[in-house]
Amino acid sequence: MKIAILGGSFNPIHIGHLILADSVCTELGYDKVLFVPCFEPPHKKMADAASAFDRLQMVKLAVKSDARFEAEDFEIKNGGISYTCDTVFALEQKYADVLSAKMGLILGFDLASHFEDWKNAKLLSQTCELILAVRENENLKNSSKNQAKGEYAIERVDFSIEKFSFPHVDLHNPSIILSSSDIRDRILEGKSWRYLVSPEVFEYIKERNLYGFKSDQFK
Repeated sequence: MKIAILGGSFNPIHIGHLILADSVCTELGYDKVLFVPCFEPPHKKMADAASAFDRLQMVKLAVKSDARFEAEDFEIKNGGISYTCDTVFALEQKYADVLSAKMGLILGFDLASHFEDWKNAKLLSQTCELILAVRENENLKNSSKNQAKGEYAIERVDFSIEKFSFPHVDLHNPSIILSSSDIRDRILEGKSWRYLVSPEVFEYIKERNLYGFKSDQFK
């Protein structure tokens, strides 16, 4: 079985994440994508974050209808700062009996720009098949309210995929401009957001009043 890992804060998980996972399976031949919500990322301070419990529950709801997708709670259970290398090594052991190839590690453009600063980056690149999911003419401009930590605060405006020096596979992600921070803003401002997430996640956010949701927004 070919397994890929898609990590993130998933604050909240949205249709862009699901489309990306579907592309990995359909276009690169992976059998399963593990969605791994972090407890605390090492590279950013999460803004307007739902609890780890809520983010994990939303991931479970979003992926339950597709047998190729699975919510993996390793980082949530561990607590503390989540380093990808620790997660990958643990999941390799967990799935050792069914793995037929290197685990895939899905990276967006923003993560790829700082990958060389990651803990055990070189070892990760040797252990995994790095999958770079990029859109045409993508750049590092981002409206996210998350604040970078430490070395990650250094903005790399000159970064391009051509400069990514680690062995990798390119995956041209559909040009859907969507981010979790945009969704949080739209919820808070009472704007349309219903079809940016799965129906199950939509209902969960409503029921839990997450991200400043106002109960009179949908009547």
